[in-house]
Amino acid sequence: MSDHVILLGTKGGPAIRHGSPMPTSSLLRLSGQNIVVDCGLGVTRGLVDQGFHLKDLGLIVITHLHSDHYLELGPLLHTAWTAGLKTPVQIHGPTGLRRYWEGFLVSMAEDIATRIEDEGRPDFAALVTLKPLMAGDTVTLGPITLDTIASLHPPLLESLSLRFRTAHKTVVFSGDTAPNPALALFAAGADLLIHEAMLDEALIPLAARVGNGDGRLLLHLRRSHTAAGDAAQTATEAGVKALALHHLIPCDDPDYDERDWREAVAPFFGGTLYVGKDGMKIPV
Repeated sequence: MSDHVILLGTKGGPAIRHGSPMPTSSLLRLSGQNIVVDCGLGVTRGLVDQGFHLKDLGLIVITHLHSDHYLELGPLLHTAWTAGLKTPVQIHGPTGLRRYWEGFLVSMAEDIATRIEDEGRPDFAALVTLKPLMAGDTVTLGPITLDTIASLHPPLLESLSLRFRTAHKTVVFSGDTAPNPALALFAAGADLLIHEAMLDEALIPLAARVGNGDGRLLLHLRRSHTAAGDAAQTATEAGVKALALHHLIPCDDPDYDERDWREAVAPFFGGTLYVGKDGMKIPV
């Protein structure tokens, strides 16, 4: 099977509404290795809809601890276990994931114990290994090397950009980030840069539509995320072969569509552009 990335969920932020895309998750395939990147709400259904067998789950990387990136991590693993998972799964992510995982095991303890005793399933907790992932780390994942740098995503201190590379291919995920000069060097020459993006002119209507925050929500968006034009500039500075816009803010406003994203990018990037949609498969 060819190298590719599937954008399983492309929505920036945790809320969903009728007809909206799902929050952030992706499936990367390089050199025969499958890696799930982030586990927002809907990741399990997204994987199954792509024909992925949950019992083959083996590697997961989480960029940071905002709910739209890890809310469904536990349910994904539990569902894979009920679907026949019996081989180890490695999870690489921020140190705070351990508290989430231990809490998930406590919350599901009765069900897990019952299924082990009544159905003869393997020890669920023993299948999963959490490995802390920090900025500056380099990790070998079979044929893939994973490098990390810190993304600029205040107020979080543990938030990562990811570079997956083999002898022949390189794919970079910006993660959630404000414009970051270090990212252009980190992504230099990549075959594909998957970068979060927002439409600045749509942010005020978005904040009004959410309705249960105050002015701090708008402030967070502007200080912690990247406008589409700035993502395009990073792609050009990095000299990447293709740019995919991901974690779109907003992505469910009927007043804005793909043309608006392309218009925002066009002055700054002239290469191959993908405007993310749930289930989009991007060749690498």
